[in-house]
Amino acid sequence: MNEPEVLVYLMTGFLDSGKTQFLKFTLEQDYFQIPGTTLLILCEEGEEEYGAEGLKRYNIALERVEEQELLTEEYLRILDEKYQPERVVVEYNGMWKVSDFEKLRLPEGWGIEQKLTTVDASTFQMYLTNLKPLFVEMVRGSELVLFNRCNDIKPLAGYRRSVKVVSPQAEVIFEDENGEVENIFENDVPYDMDAPVIGIRPEDYGIWYVDVMEHPEKYKGKVVEYTAKVLKPRSFPAKMFLPGRMAMTCCADDTSFLGYVCKSPYAPKLKAGQWVKVRAKIGFAKLALYRGNGPVLEAEQVEPAEPIEELVYFN
Repeated sequence: MNEPEVLVYLMTGFLDSGKTQFLKFTLEQDYFQIPGTTLLILCEEGEEEYGAEGLKRYNIALERVEEQELLTEEYLRILDEKYQPERVVVEYNGMWKVSDFEKLRLPEGWGIEQKLTTVDASTFQMYLTNLKPLFVEMVRGSELVLFNRCNDIKPLAGYRRSVKVVSPQAEVIFEDENGEVENIFENDVPYDMDAPVIGIRPEDYGIWYVDVMEHPEKYKGKVVEYTAKVLKPRSFPAKMFLPGRMAMTCCADDTSFLGYVCKSPYAPKLKAGQWVKVRAKIGFAKLALYRGNGPVLEAEQVEPAEPIEELVYFN
């Protein structure tokens, strides 16, 4: 597949989440300057505005789209012919489904280079409660998720997990009025990391799942014990299975099975769908399932367990 000639940067986030402020700062940086034209497509009006002087200084052509129905493949083709941009930045409307834009056939030579999301931490819980499907679409595939206005650090760990389970590769940054908030997650687990066997309670499964993904160095060689449902993909060798839980990543109709590969001589006797308590040592290996390195559990004990009906949540 050929590399795109015109790089498209997709900026997502709800209204007043800081999209314009972030883009204005970025567009003015020396490292972001290019010889050609940057086409800036604005899909909503916020409190911040782009000044005419700045647009001219940085060779930015601005177009506004007030209704989603106008943001079509033909419209983008017309803009491409009009400006012949070297780069395109789209400040997307937070109430429009991001997947609608991602499904568009872009003009020849265009390609989405990066997807970024801004979040106002002070209103995030309200949006997550009422508009979670829209938020999940925003962060899915994002390389950077920036939470600003972080005046209360207590819920931030949960916010990060909400992002990581949807978009594991995303860099999640938190900022308050003084800049980046650092060193707030060092002891952010509700179980004893120094215990000979780390017991993972059902309500802590999501925390453990994401933390292993983010901090493999903490878990290598550790022994954990938790209750999980058995999944046995056809591609797995006989002595491997996938113990995990169903998690709500978007809404009640959008759930995912989250688990890590487990090796056990007992695996051939297990049936898909049964519940087990697993005690296992955590290691890491390169597997196709992970598309790189990921956790591989070496089971020390597998025994039947009572089902857990509740879904896994992350905040």
